Amino acid sequence: MGKSLAYKILENHLLEGTLYAGEEITIKMDQTLTQDSTGTMVYLQLEAMEVEKIKTEISVAYIDHNTLQTGFENADDHEFIKSVAQRHGVLFSKPGNGICHQLHLENYGKPGKTLLGSDSHTPTCGGLGMIAIGAGGLDVAVAMAMGTYTLTVPKVVQVKLNGSLKPWSSAKDVILKVLQILTVKGGVGKIIEYTGDGVKSLSVTDRATITNMGAELGATTSIFPSDENTLSYLTSQGRSEDFSPLSADIDAHYDETIEIDLSELKPHAAKPHSPDNVDSIENIGEIKIDQVAIGSCTNSSYSDLMKVAQILKGKQVHPDVSLVISPGSSKILKKLAENGALADLIGAGARIIENACGPCIGMGQSPRSGAVSLRTFNRNFKGRSGTNDAMVYLVSPETAAISAIFGVLKDGSTTGEDLKQIEEVNFEKNDNFIVYPPSLQKSEIPVVMGPNIKPFPRNTTLQGDLTTKVCLHAGDNITTDDIMPSDSRLLPYRSNVPHLANYCFEKIDKDFASRCKEAVSCSIVGGENYGQGSSREHAALAPLHLGVKFVLAKSFARIHRSNLINSGILPLVFNDSADYSKIDLGDELTIKDAAKQINLEKITVLNITKNQEYIFDNTFSEIEKQLILAGGKINLIKSN
Repeated sequence: MGKSLAYKILENHLLEGTLYAGEEITIKMDQTLTQDSTGTMVYLQLEAMEVEKIKTEISVAYIDHNTLQTGFENADDHEFIKSVAQRHGVLFSKPGNGICHQLHLENYGKPGKTLLGSDSHTPTCGGLGMIAIGAGGLDVAVAMAMGTYTLTVPKVVQVKLNGSLKPWSSAKDVILKVLQILTVKGGVGKIIEYTGDGVKSLSVTDRATITNMGAELGATTSIFPSDENTLSYLTSQGRSEDFSPLSADIDAHYDETIEIDLSELKPHAAKPHSPDNVDSIENIGEIKIDQVAIGSCTNSSYSDLMKVAQILKGKQVHPDVSLVISPGSSKILKKLAENGALADLIGAGARIIENACGPCIGMGQSPRSGAVSLRTFNRNFKGRSGTNDAMVYLVSPETAAISAIFGVLKDGSTTGEDLKQIEEVNFEKNDNFIVYPPSLQKSEIPVVMGPNIKPFPRNTTLQGDLTTKVCLHAGDNITTDDIMPSDSRLLPYRSNVPHLANYCFEKIDKDFASRCKEAVSCSIVGGENYGQGSSREHAALAPLHLGVKFVLAKSFARIHRSNLINSGILPLVFNDSADYSKIDLGDELTIKDAAKQINLEKITVLNITKNQEYIFDNTFSEIEKQLILAGGKINLIKSN
């Protein structure tokens, strides 16, 4: 029986373990990326490991999240990241260059390589035929220091694409359809691999849109084959030498198969407040809209924005609509300026903002109270836009542009408007935004650390009983945005965990932080898919700072579970989901002789308040047990 493309690449990078689903393996990591929202913590951790030079083929530190410099904090973080990058041999991408995933796709991604990034949307580069995985910052710091990454081998789901898309249907509609089928937790423990004759009708940037939003499935990563379309894209970027053809074996084994006929796919939207709350625009209807935002790492490519320019040319944005556009990279913005498309966008009434993440992460452009906002982004969690009562819909660039003209959510295929194919163009190489490491010894380059940068919290070795008070009882699908809000108010403090911790869970329970401080030792009870969303390890570090010792949940999102373990916090999954409702806020819970229990088949949690006990299967791998016993990954590395 043949191999999937994903398993071929994993096998080619295998250092330890056996390549069977559910087994733990260690693989060689070729590349890493960081962004500034998570990057300051990554480079604090890299410095703490006291390594001389990174072990990867290439690592890049991108500045794309905290680009609004309304105070010294963001600028200080950027200078800190730059200084540590130079000390360790990491490329530094300056603010204004663009969004990390779009830039990595353009400049550094290579078919068959592995990439680990401190951002959940790192799988974007799966559109080039890479194994590209989002992870917590500490895992990325370790990958730079050691050149390796340890993971549980995922199952592989085949999504077989047939036919080709009709005008006004796009790659965004493909991934929305997959989300409708699998839901936001349907990809947990899985790699999504795209095959079928429909693949050849999708460009690399189309594929990157699809693999990007595979993060919303909870998948480890998503991947497309590397073919003539891949060669065409790399050639357009002046990198044809990086091409290699890659595909699954004809008789490849898959654990599950889904088929989608692209020719039957209509324009879709994800309704508030979840990326899997998907329906066709035809069914949703022509609802009045107030704002349209086009961009993000999902849909800010040259072809996306050229489609938008084509639709807007000679037209006018509806008087009741605010349209904002953020290109994905400096290369793309330069090309739009050169070919006149930028003039078409501005002429129609669009606001052009910096090449950065911007409104996707709540960094500016929040809609008005109660507004309906159409966004070409990847997440529409409640309040993520910066406006708690806004209704955010996720749509394609084509749908966003035509809707901006009509002032209502519009299926472009009903308008009679033609859409021409966007021709691929060649881009000039431009390194003017890249700072290369100098030819100096590490000791000759000082670390530049501003007053807002505080040491990251460290746990202690696991000893004795873990006795806690339940400080939060939460529902299903708690996001990392819920745990540690990410907006223009708090993003400048990503390097200051003590300050951030004061706002932990404020959207769910504004008294959580003060309750934890009073309790000193805390626990959390959560429902299904606890910790879905971004890779931000601050969602583990802030609870750690507040004294959280363990989290009990019905299930965990992959990255957040790893981040908890890396911080020495125990993530335990209920054997009996009925136990979830037996625990109340304020109950006193204890794990007797916790260090001993970590090595038993079952872990018992006692509810002292109610005189009950709950049994949890011990699902920790041997490496995870070592991490928990040591009080986290940094402690374990330092002890070794």
